[in-house]
Amino acid sequence: MPEFRQDLPAKELLELYSDTVYRIAYSRTQNRSDAEDITQDVFLKYISSDKKWRDEEHRKAWLIRVAVNCSKDFMKSAHKRYTADIGELPEKAADESYEIEEKSEIYYAVKSLPEKYRIPIHLFYYEDMPIAAIAKVTGTKESTVRSQLSRARDMLKKILKEEYT
Repeated sequence: MPEFRQDLPAKELLELYSDTVYRIAYSRTQNRSDAEDITQDVFLKYISSDKKWRDEEHRKAWLIRVAVNCSKDFMKSAHKRYTADIGELPEKAADESYEIEEKSEIYYAVKSLPEKYRIPIHLFYYEDMPIAAIAKVTGTKESTVRSQLSRARDMLKKILKEEYT
């Protein structure tokens, strides 16, 4: 974690957290373009916010919470409900800076999970967040996060087992 500065320049903020915010949005939407739009919205909210940060963890938690909320709002929006799914851009047209490093069987298995399980799995395994922090950021109880992680692990075991049999 970098040294905390209340007035972190936008460029440094983007370098630190844009991948995290994007991946959260992508895990929810499963669409690069939508995830990029949500990422922009999150950082616009940050820039227009006059919030004072206690420390770097507080800033990161706020960004994650806003990313989760913006993603939820997007998934409920009229735009999402009434637009045709035209699919993803071809791989070569995608912005490589947001590419998931490893597209293994696990990546595709996580991607196939129901929406409510992808965010906790992502935050726990990719962002190394403890269950208490995930509960706070997602606005759910710790027991709910534990249940979601347990169910998601069971689903992943089943999916991955089917691939190898």
